[in-house]
Amino acid sequence: MHALTRSELHTPTPARAAGLLYVIIILAGLSAEFLVRGPLASGLSVPTEAVAAMLRRSALLDAAMVLADVGLAVLLFGLLRPLGAGLALAAMVFRLVQAALIAMGLVLLLAGAEGLIPDPAATLLLHGMAYDIGLLFFGVNGVLSAVLLPRLGGIGPVLGAGLAAAGLVYGAGSTLRIVAPDLVEAFAPAYLIVIVAEVAFCAWLLTGARAAQRVTTRQARA
Repeated sequence: MHALTRSELHTPTPARAAGLLYVIIILAGLSAEFLVRGPLASGLSVPTEAVAAMLRRSALLDAAMVLADVGLAVLLFGLLRPLGAGLALAAMVFRLVQAALIAMGLVLLLAGAEGLIPDPAATLLLHGMAYDIGLLFFGVNGVLSAVLLPRLGGIGPVLGAGLAAAGLVYGAGSTLRIVAPDLVEAFAPAYLIVIVAEVAFCAWLLTGARAAQRVTTRQARA
């Protein structure tokens, strides 16, 4: 394989593209959860005619998140494959299953907007269930990725530890949703670990994930 040219070195790397997709996921996910679904779920007085519009807005933000997540899954597979092809493939599959389950939640939001689910609270509850089950698969994705990242050396072990902790939080939160839903609210502060870990991983990708890129480049030149 040929050495990288000057123009190739200045083009956006797959890692940076993955980082940008991660930014979309974070912004769309937080906006949907706290700015749109939050007022509905909190019991605030929302005009009846505005409920359908808010549910549609939530679905649109979730759709943007799912599309970005599918692209991110593919890019991360390419980035992590040199570190362990089997684990990288498994991580991608679990992330795609999560995306599929969140996409299913879009149907529930739109059903609520169309009045097929008359109670907005029931719509949000069903959507939240689909979302949380999806995060169970995402938690496995995080743990699998955490196994691979330490192989980079440098900051890899730190990022891996963060993603492993985030994966365990996701897994525990989703399990509580299944077996002990009354404890979900009390467990919510643990998701601060998730925010820190995912923002750190996103920042690493945006800086070019140089260690991973070096591994990929060596594989290409071999």
